[in-house]
Amino acid sequence: MGHTTKTNRTFTIIALVFLMLITSCASRSDVVYFQDADLAATANSINNYGLVIKPDDVLTIVVSALDQDLSRPFNLTSMTYSDDANRDGRTVHQGYLVDANGNIEFPVLGTIKLGGLNRAQATELIKSMLKEYLKNPIVIIRMQNFKVTVLGEVQRPGVYTIENDRLTILEALGLAGDLNLQAERKNVLVIREDKGKTTYNRVDLTTETLFNSPMYYLTQNDVIYVEPNNSRIKSSSIGPNVGATLNTISTLAAVAALIVSLTR
Repeated sequence: MGHTTKTNRTFTIIALVFLMLITSCASRSDVVYFQDADLAATANSINNYGLVIKPDDVLTIVVSALDQDLSRPFNLTSMTYSDDANRDGRTVHQGYLVDANGNIEFPVLGTIKLGGLNRAQATELIKSMLKEYLKNPIVIIRMQNFKVTVLGEVQRPGVYTIENDRLTILEALGLAGDLNLQAERKNVLVIREDKGKTTYNRVDLTTETLFNSPMYYLTQNDVIYVEPNNSRIKSSSIGPNVGATLNTISTLAAVAALIVSLTR
């Protein structure tokens, strides 16, 4: 009877230690996104987002009107690339490079300052200048070189080129395959060029305040860096996963010693 009691006690201790091992690796607060989000509430995300045109941007600007012959002089020459496999062509419009002063050189209209304007403002400016030459002109502006860089503790770090000009930090992390479990979610760094200066901005992915952050919508050439968490830093000093393995071995050794002392 006494031996059975000791055996039951031993199994109880082993079960408790096992539960401690599997629950002490990471807590919910370290891993889960948007922990304070209320499902019944609506996040107040930034609605007045507008990508601002900056020096070194490359813009595609297409002008059209009812009379296509009249609008042709206001467009750069487009190029068509053929695909031998599919025997079709892909039309690529030449871009306007925004210079250091925020200007572009536009056919017929000459120098136009677009730096500091968002796409809607730039569109209206060019349309107003075209009305002297065209009736009801249509202007379409797109950015050719919108890209962001994602580095650190993500599945696929790299540079990502975006076809449109509206991208959130969550979408960028999604393109990179999401964060690793060893990532620090409460202190993600966004490096941004703003008016000729480099700014360093921290965001917390675990709270809903992210949706109201100026970093929620990314701008061209933003860099996102995801830091490793403390456990990742500690384990890296002696090799990947070695730290966790040593902790497990030491714990099991302690359990074994306890079992021996109880069964004597």
